[in-house]
Order: sequence, then C-alpha cells, then structure tokens
Amino acid sequence: MCGRARCTMRADDIPRATRLNGRPIRSINMDRYRPSYNVSPGRDVPVIRREDGGSDSDGVVLQCMRWGLIPSFTKKNEKPDHYKMFNARSESIHEKASFRRLIPNNRCVVAVEGFYEWKKDGSKKQPYYVHFKDGQPLVFAALYDTWKNSEGEILYTFTILTTSSSSTLGWLHDRMPVILGDKESMDAWLFGSPSCKFETVLKPYEGADLVWYPVASAMGKPSFDGPECIMEIKLKTEDTKPISQFFLKKGVDSKQGSNLGSMHGDFIKNNQPKSLKEEPGTQDSPDHPSVTDEVDDESKPNISTLPNEGAGNLPIKRDYEELSADTKPASGEAEKPRTSPVKKKKNLGTTDDKQPTLLSFFGKR
Repeated sequence: MCGRARCTMRADDIPRATRLNGRPIRSINMDRYRPSYNVSPGRDVPVIRREDGGSDSDGVVLQCMRWGLIPSFTKKNEKPDHYKMFNARSESIHEKASFRRLIPNNRCVVAVEGFYEWKKDGSKKQPYYVHFKDGQPLVFAALYDTWKNSEGEILYTFTILTTSSSSTLGWLHDRMPVILGDKESMDAWLFGSPSCKFETVLKPYEGADLVWYPVASAMGKPSFDGPECIMEIKLKTEDTKPISQFFLKKGVDSKQGSNLGSMHGDFIKNNQPKSLKEEPGTQDSPDHPSVTDEVDDESKPNISTLPNEGAGNLPIKRDYEELSADTKPASGEAEKPRTSPVKKKKNLGTTDDKQPTLLSFFGKR
C-alpha cells in the first residue's frame, strides 16, 4: 500500500503545504531532491521533522531522506533494502521494535500531491491516482531513522504509516496512508507528547475532498515519469458475445427452416454443427477437433446454402394449403421422397374449377 507517489512541488512550497511556514526552517541535503510524478521506494523525498532535542516552540528541519526505512541496528556491511519497510502499519508501531523506539523523537511528515494505488481484478491490476479535489498536497504521517554504512556515511530513511481504508476508498484497497488533514493533526504528530498514543491522529481520512481516477498501467514501471503519469484514461469495457451464441442463433434458424417441409427439416437436423461442449479430454484428440478447428472448418453447415439443395422438392404454398384443407394425406404418401419439382397439370378432364392437387394427380394415374 502506498508504494508510489507524486512529488513535484518546489522545495520552498513544502513548508507551506505542511502549514509550518511560520516556524524557523533549516534545510538539509535538499540538493538531492528531484521532483517526480512517479516516486518509488529508494528515491530521495523532502521530509519535515522537528529539530533534534527541540520542543513545541522550536523550529523544524526540511530534509531530503531516502524512502524505505533502514533501521539503525542494521549491519554496516549489509546491503540496504528500501522496499522492505517503505510502509508501517500504524496499529502495530507500538509493538514492533523497528518502529516503537522511533515514536518519541523520530516522527516526521511527508508532503506529496497524490499517490497511486492498484485495483486487483483477477490477474489484472489497474492503477488509480488518488488526490485532493482542489489540488492541495496530501501530508502523510511518517517515522524516520538513521543508519551508518561500512564507509561511515550516515543515511536518513523514512517509512510512511498506513491505516485501514476509509469507507469511500475501501473498494480500491483495504489500506491507505495516514493523511493528516488539518494543522491540528500535523502539530499533534510532530510536537505531541512522546507518551501519547496518537489514536485520534492515526485513523482513516474520511473527507469527501479525496478523489481518484484511473491512469495508465505503465505506472508500474519506475522509469515511467512525467505528466503522462497523472493523465486520466478511459477504461475499456468488453461487450463481445461468446462464440457459443453464434452457433445458438444458427441452430434456431435451422429449426425454423425445418417447418418448410419434413425433408428440409431432416437435412438441417442431420447437418447441424457439433456442440461446443466437448467431453473432458477430447477437444485436442485426433478424433475430436478443438473448438478453433470447428469454427474454421469449411464443412460447417451454412444456413444460407441449405435450401438450395432440394428446395424444388417442396410443395408450393397453394398446393400445401389445399392439401391440408381438402383431405388428410396418407402417411406413406406424405413421407415419400420426391425426385422432381411439382408441376401444374392442365386439362385433367375434371369439371372441378379448382386447381388439381398433388394427391389427385397421383390418384388418377
């Protein structure tokens, strides 16, 4: 949680963003600061802390520190891993030795314009940019420590405190950084008594002015930087129909076409495509081609070509209606296959004005 942030402010804007510009300010190592739209652990970030051994009336220090806490008890020859402690759960800082010893005198705040969080959707992750609606900086509660490496260099590092997510941001992630939303909470965190538990400060930010929107997935790359990082994107929505619906529609059309005649219906029934639902383990076997093979197979029946083969064997509409109205055909004759189109026969020697039916034609022969 909170592993990427935007910090593009000028150095002299940071004290004003933390509402501490009325106090004496001393700067340390600010030449290391490089504004960035995609700050990740291991980068140098401006931090506001209280003067060593100072009190509420004393000034503050604006210092560039490395994001990702390296405890002072880390071995000198050990390679620092800034991703190991770039966040600290506020609920357990009083319990863990790495953080408990820092609460009395090593509290600090970090000002950024916004932070990035990823929404998990199965195997996919979509980043969102979270910020204040009016563009004001967010101020995070943090803890810092010092570590001396084998070369005698003293390195200042910090970790951002997190808490449970707010009611409006819970859909995105179950954790969020501790946001100090007013001057009172900032003063309480920086200058409060060491014996204070800070329960009223280390809580989710529920303000309605915290907003968010989706950004490019390239945010996952630390090398991706610039204004493109905070450009809002439009998420794609998939509205495609599964291939099974394509075959389902073909099946319905075939069923309706079978009502034109029994011979036509039987032809459709015997030539409908196989179901896409193969038995387990048979799709890739030689006797059972895969779904892709079925879709691309040229032998798949086409409804537009089916009626062309034997369409002339079907009775015309008028003959069919008269056949149904005058008499009920015998089952043997009705199902007898016809090899030639029905032709109208004139001058059959009958006084009936009606056009001779197919039944009467066979009956007189």
